[in-house]
Amino acid sequence: MIIILYLSAALIAVAFFILVIFLSKMLKSVRVTMEGISKTLMGLEKQIEGVTTETTALLQKTNALADDLQRKSESLNSVVDAVKDVGTTVSHFKQTLQTITNAVDKQIVDNKEKISQVIQWSNVFIELKDKWKMKKQKKTLHKKNEIIISDRHKD
Repeated sequence: MIIILYLSAALIAVAFFILVIFLSKMLKSVRVTMEGISKTLMGLEKQIEGVTTETTALLQKTNALADDLQRKSESLNSVVDAVKDVGTTVSHFKQTLQTITNAVDKQIVDNKEKISQVIQWSNVFIELKDKWKMKKQKKTLHKKNEIIISDRHKD
């Protein structure tokens, strides 16, 4: 019976030794895996730092662009206000011109008869002037003819 006990103890010792060997191999494998994970995490940490740096730079550029856009928008607002003022001025000018045109039209309608008389008298005056010119030309032509005739008689 002692032998069975010794054999049992030896068997337990061998089993324990095999268990320790398997546990050792498994722990080595886990260590290698953990080292790989550690390296991956270190690389990932560096990449995250790079992404963070780029994101910060992009955010700064975006803020600068937003500020520039705000300034340009304010400048554009003043241009729009100026154009609006020009439009208002043109509208007032148009209204004033319309008022003047209406007043002139009313004066023409009110003085229609007088205008007609002025036109008639103008036509009469132009006719008299034309007749007077014609008479003057005839006199000048007549004198020239007399001079030519008298010159011929002298020869």
